[in-house]
Amino acid sequence: MAFEQPSLKGRALRLLSGREHSRTELERKLQRFEEEPGSLALALDELEAKGFISAQRVVESVLNRRAAKLGASRIKQELQAKGLDAQAVADAVADLRSTELARARAVWQKKFDHPAQDAAERVKQMRFLASRGFGGDIIHRLVSGGDDD
Repeated sequence: MAFEQPSLKGRALRLLSGREHSRTELERKLQRFEEEPGSLALALDELEAKGFISAQRVVESVLNRRAAKLGASRIKQELQAKGLDAQAVADAVADLRSTELARARAVWQKKFDHPAQDAAERVKQMRFLASRGFGGDIIHRLVSGGDDD
């Protein structure tokens, strides 16, 4: 008895059942399974028309999962890598910037329980926050102790 491979639509639904995927991500992941040219685009068009693929849900999903740990620039990178519309990415990042200081403070406090005692420790803390995608001005305010609002 021959084992039948899942259809492109079935594979896409399986991926979507795990987490939200953008259309671009699905195209990238499923391209190698496309046997007839254009069949992947048709399957994704159908799923998009039925509401299974939603760029807005992808943005919301990334923000819910990552905003507490990462800065706006790192999240912007992730959203762009998913092939989302530039305006949707810009809107999401603009919303994040308003809470950047509070989120950076929470990440900093969780990792470091005290202010930097010397220059080497200050550099270590700054590098940590920068790797998480927080902006230079926010990092400087936090690590230098000038974050009192």
